Amino acid sequence: MRGLLLDFGSVISVSLFERHRDTELRLGMPQGSLTWLGPIDPSTDALWRALQAEEISEREYWARRAAELGGQGCTMQDLLKRLTPDDPNAVVRPEMQALISEARSCGLRVGILSNELELFYGRAFVAGLHVLRDMTAIVDATHTGVLKPDARAFADALQGLDLPAHEVLFVDDQFRNIAGAVRAGLQTQFFDLRDVAGNIAAIRARLRLSGGIP
Repeated sequence: MRGLLLDFGSVISVSLFERHRDTELRLGMPQGSLTWLGPIDPSTDALWRALQAEEISEREYWARRAAELGGQGCTMQDLLKRLTPDDPNAVVRPEMQALISEARSCGLRVGILSNELELFYGRAFVAGLHVLRDMTAIVDATHTGVLKPDARAFADALQGLDLPAHEVLFVDDQFRNIAGAVRAGLQTQFFDLRDVAGNIAAIRARLRLSGGIP
């Protein structure tokens, strides 16, 4: 394996599903008000199930959540400005930051393939993310207009990494995107939010980083 291609939301960053208690605090909601858990527990989240059935898009899912939490007309970028700390780097999983740094130090090329990085977080926030400095390539559908799991999105990322598909491990928290990567010939690792530590250990093992398989 010579390359690592990562989704940003939920993989590199801590997901909103995991941040419900902090969200309630920031929005002045009673603790325990937010019960929808998306991939952590689909039985709690009818909208998430509709997304998985491809009845709605991921952008539509989050547009509805933004309106629900922030009021009519509130976009995800508006909502995330209210919910994220002043320091953009506080949303990054420290374990993923360490993994990315180690992968780079071992000579691997690391890239991001995101559907909504700047669209959701905004230009200033993205510019302040230290983890992006370690990236060989960043492909963001905010600018390309090509959303995963479209094969063209993976082709753009592979071109940015300058690697063949079979030498790149793609990590994403959406099965539909994993399926798209498999069709494009990449190696894949599904990022299951029910076991974040286990997933990070699995990525390390696949890449043969410290703590992985020698």
